[in-house]
Amino acid sequence: MKTLSDAFLKARHTLQNVRRDFPEWHLGRPAYALWALDVDTRAVSQAVAVAARHLDGLLLDGYHRQAHITLALGGFPTPAPTHPDDYGPADFEAHVEALRAIELAPFEIDIGGLASFTSAPFLHVSDPDGGIGRLHQALGGERPEGRYIPHVTVGLYSGAWPTAEVLPHLHALAALPPVRCHIERVSLMRYAATEIGGPLATLAEHDLASGRLLWREKSPFSSAITSDTTS
Repeated sequence: MKTLSDAFLKARHTLQNVRRDFPEWHLGRPAYALWALDVDTRAVSQAVAVAARHLDGLLLDGYHRQAHITLALGGFPTPAPTHPDDYGPADFEAHVEALRAIELAPFEIDIGGLASFTSAPFLHVSDPDGGIGRLHQALGGERPEGRYIPHVTVGLYSGAWPTAEVLPHLHALAALPPVRCHIERVSLMRYAATEIGGPLATLAEHDLASGRLLWREKSPFSSAITSDTTS
């Protein structure tokens, strides 16, 4: 965590997030999809709320995204990809097959301790069984812009606050008691592309124990997908 604190302090200011539509990014496409772990339990939600209240006045209002751990980005789901950041049937099927191939059993993680990127504060995630690392690698590996740090976002900074002034607030909850979570499924989730910090919805879930894909919404992909599904 010291390296994270050093990098945060070196940035000098947090990144200001603004509430607006981003048409130059979504190009009219309604939803963006990502693979994540749904950790929206009562205990984790309470820990996030404690951290958000502790940082009151520093965060953008209206952050409604449920507690989750992003594993890999998908893109804009569509049955007929045309843009580089579209997420089509072939991409989706490759991810499902990769999840099946690693044959990962359910595992345990711990969530707790406040830290921060320059854009957003988060709760640290401990991965003692290495399950998150294996899922992240299966779904795409390391990001080119830097090492992957599993985390639960608390909110988004609303201003360019001096990091030297924010850091003591982070340190005050750095030892927040960890919450143990039992991970049984990997979720394909989506959010409205026009809304910053808007709620997540689950499109489908990959069950670790059975290796089956369980649809929670109508598939946004082609009906040619051959993955096992249940309604």
